[in-house]
Amino acid sequence: MDEISTYEDYRPAREQGVIDIDEIVDNFEFLDDWDQRYQYLVELGEDLEPLPDALKTAENWVKPCMSTVHVAAETVPGSPGLIRFRGDCDTAVIKGVIALLIDLMSYRSLADIHELDVDSLFKRLRLEENLSPNRHVGIYAIVDKMLERAEALTGTDTRPVLAAH
Repeated sequence: MDEISTYEDYRPAREQGVIDIDEIVDNFEFLDDWDQRYQYLVELGEDLEPLPDALKTAENWVKPCMSTVHVAAETVPGSPGLIRFRGDCDTAVIKGVIALLIDLMSYRSLADIHELDVDSLFKRLRLEENLSPNRHVGIYAIVDKMLERAEALTGTDTRPVLAAH
């Protein structure tokens, strides 16, 4: 069984600093066309550390995705209040999107994660124009699952409560 206690060996590319949406968009703007951007996403996914099998649980499974996707959250050792993520997918391009989201959302507090305008990121990258509708729905489901896992980790549930009629 894989060791999962604190992800001590997990070191994302941006551990020394928090990446922001503008930086991600700037990286994509250096690429001339969607084929190059697609390849860049695939390469980001290839660099993503594998998710231990022990974290591929029902709680971490992103059910609305057509691909098999799992995301997990943990607190950052030595930095109370900060959260980092891990994830995996069986589809290369979506694994790259997961890598982007991990870089964007990790090493932040739950409040900071909630303030991120992920919708703006996806629009600025023009993902809706270049991914199938099913994949587009899936990437939003990944974001929702990451928020859910961060909230579960911190004991905070910020999902809206539906009023009884």
